[in-house]
Amino acid sequence: MFVRVKKINGYEYLYLVENAREGGRHVQRVVKSLGRRDEVEASGTLDALIASAARHSRRSIVLSSFYRGELAELRRTGIGPDLVFGRLWQETGCRDVLRGLLADRHFGFDVERAVYLTVLHRLMISGSDRHASTWRRSYRVPGAEELELDHAYKAMAWLGEDLGGPGGDGRVMSEAIEEALYHHRQPLLGELSVAFLDTTTLWFEGRGGATLGRRGHSKDYRGHLAQVVLGIVLDGDDRPVASFLLPGNTADVTLLLPVVARLRSRFGVRRACVVADRGLISADAIAALEAAGMEYILGVRERGSREVREFVLEDDGVPVPLSIPHQKGTTQLAVSEVAVAGRRYVLCRNEEEAAKDAEARAEILAGLRRKLAQGDKALVANKGFRRYLAAPDGPAFAIDPAKIEDDAKFDGLFVLRTNTSLSALQVVLRYRNLLAVEDSFKTAKALLATRPIFHKTDAAIRGHIFCSFLALVLRKELVDRLTARGRKPLEWQTILDDLADLSEVEVEQDGRRALLRTAPGPTIDPVCRALGITLPPVFQELPYAPRADAEA
Repeated sequence: MFVRVKKINGYEYLYLVENAREGGRHVQRVVKSLGRRDEVEASGTLDALIASAARHSRRSIVLSSFYRGELAELRRTGIGPDLVFGRLWQETGCRDVLRGLLADRHFGFDVERAVYLTVLHRLMISGSDRHASTWRRSYRVPGAEELELDHAYKAMAWLGEDLGGPGGDGRVMSEAIEEALYHHRQPLLGELSVAFLDTTTLWFEGRGGATLGRRGHSKDYRGHLAQVVLGIVLDGDDRPVASFLLPGNTADVTLLLPVVARLRSRFGVRRACVVADRGLISADAIAALEAAGMEYILGVRERGSREVREFVLEDDGVPVPLSIPHQKGTTQLAVSEVAVAGRRYVLCRNEEEAAKDAEARAEILAGLRRKLAQGDKALVANKGFRRYLAAPDGPAFAIDPAKIEDDAKFDGLFVLRTNTSLSALQVVLRYRNLLAVEDSFKTAKALLATRPIFHKTDAAIRGHIFCSFLALVLRKELVDRLTARGRKPLEWQTILDDLADLSEVEVEQDGRRALLRTAPGPTIDPVCRALGITLPPVFQELPYAPRADAEA
């Protein structure tokens, strides 16, 4: 039974209608005409009817009493985080992979649930394992009710433990999980065809384990602290595939070959195109890639390569314009292709970046001229100044115009080297997808708060950082499913806030208890539709349970 609105001669009339079956078909039968809509609303007839009916509905009575603040909350439990990420944890294969690797282990607690709790906490609010153990008390995390802080520490150590033995090949458990996840999802996602690779650094508050924490070139400008080098591999759709963790003093140029070797031997990748930045490149790495028959698109050190300076930059080929749209406008590039002794280069110039480089150089030169007036000693420690100075013929330094002219050749310029059959424009577009790797690092560091890291053993450190990798897998899956439905991008923090607010509240009225579900935030509906999730009912009657004080 429901109220129907019908427009007659310019007026709206209200009818109380019921569905009925007549002659083998469904019809709507008018039970009572309530009158003209404006008159009914003015008289309060409809409100009185609703209030009268509500007195006979426990659901309506409890809900209205709760919304008026007349019922105290006996217990409030957040249900949003597990409702969404619990589904993704299962459907991405994370749950089954971990349980499979734990099948022959006996820890005395559910390690898979402990890892899931850490990943869920990392996604929602992040922080230490100690904070996660108290955070979960306010949320429903099935199977984690009995977990303690010590269980989290043991789970992190398991994720990072050395597999050892002839079958381990020097691997750790987190690597075995990555490989199992890849093979689990391969029938759905297909074989890896493009591998985007980049690195960053994460610093420690303490020593950083027995072998991982070392001082090295810090990308966080924390060179005085111990750190680790973290690398990540994404596929052609920007999904996290693999990660690797090495001591903080590891040089980037030594990383590419071991990563490619692992992709070939452990992931079974044979024909993937490797895309990497210039910091990871060396002549030996390029030779090894070609010997293995692997395609590549690699950044080139323009200033350090004689071949690039003398041949690539001096090429007089006609560039092809390329416009790349993005959120804040369009990037305009001029792209040309140069072949040198059978080696294929792609030369790109960004006029907007060229203008910025020229402006920055002008500022440096203006400061240099001021410093020259103060004497040579002010120039010694400044690398930006020294690159424009000529060797002094007399008693003082002077600005070298030839160096300024040479530096201007590189304004807004970047050079790629490739052995693919892709066109020059396709090479540039694929290389620019490396920005997705940088976004993943930004997410891992900031949104997922991987650092600071307080663990003291190598195994626990590996486990702690690997949980951010698993969190990235779930985050990417959710974003992809929302995008597949044609949704406008939702603010990630708004999604998390709405999930955190979605709760179940236990109340009591007249000696009977009920479970109420709070109203969902604006992002909950599109998220649930993208995952095929149905929210729990707004009202659930709870079975009678005697109160403890009454029994006493």
